[in-house]
Amino acid sequence: MAQLKQKILLVDNDSDATTPLRRYLEDEHFLVSTAKSGEAAIEYLSNAIPDVIILEIVLPGLDGVEVCRHLRAMPLMNNTIIIFLTDRGEDYSEIAAFEAGADDYIVKPRRPRVLLPRLKALLKRKSPADNNRSVTKPSLSIDRDRMIAYKNGQMIHWRNKEFKLLYLLSSEAGKVFTRKEILNNIWGSVDTSNERIIDVYVRRIRKKIGPDHIITIIGHGYKFVF
Repeated sequence: MAQLKQKILLVDNDSDATTPLRRYLEDEHFLVSTAKSGEAAIEYLSNAIPDVIILEIVLPGLDGVEVCRHLRAMPLMNNTIIIFLTDRGEDYSEIAAFEAGADDYIVKPRRPRVLLPRLKALLKRKSPADNNRSVTKPSLSIDRDRMIAYKNGQMIHWRNKEFKLLYLLSSEAGKVFTRKEILNNIWGSVDTSNERIIDVYVRRIRKKIGPDHIITIIGHGYKFVF
C-alpha cells in the first residue's frame, strides 16, 4: 500500500516566495496548499488538518504570531508542526513565535533545500520509532494521542508544551534529558540562550502532578521517576 502523503499548508501572501517553495515541496512528495492570510488559514483548518504549517509573521489581518497562538488553542492542532519562515529577523519576533507555540523559526531568504532537512527532522520527532503512545503507572497515566493525563484518577488539564515536556520525560523514566535535548525535542531549537524557559515549564508541571516526579540533575538537566 502506498504511503499517504503528508500535508503542508503554506501561509504567506507573497506569491514570489510561496510558488517556488510549493513546487519544491511537491517534488519532494508533499501535498501542499496555500493561504494568503491568517483568516484564510483558519478557514482552511475547518476542512483539513495539515501535518505542517509554514507561516509568515507579516500577514494581512491577523499576524503570524496571533495565528499560531490561535491554532495552538485548538485541540486538533496539537500534533501539527508549525514552522515560521519569515522576513522578520528580530529576537523579539522569534521569542514571540516560540512562546505562541512554534516548533521552528527560520529567517528568509533560505533556499528550500535548507528548509527541507529541518522539516524532515521535525516530522521524524513527531512520529517516534516506538509505538508506545501512553505511559501508565498506578498513580499517573499519560496518554499522548489524546493529550491527557490522570493523577490518582483525576484528569489534569494541560497546555501544549507542558504536555509535550511531560510526555518526553516520562517516556524514558530514569533517563537524564539534557537541556539541549529538551529544547531540540520540544521547541525545535538548540539555542541555549533560551533554556531557562524549560525551568518555567517544569515548575508548571510539578504544580500539577506533584514535586517528586521530575528530578533536577544539577548541571545536566532533568529526569522523570514514578
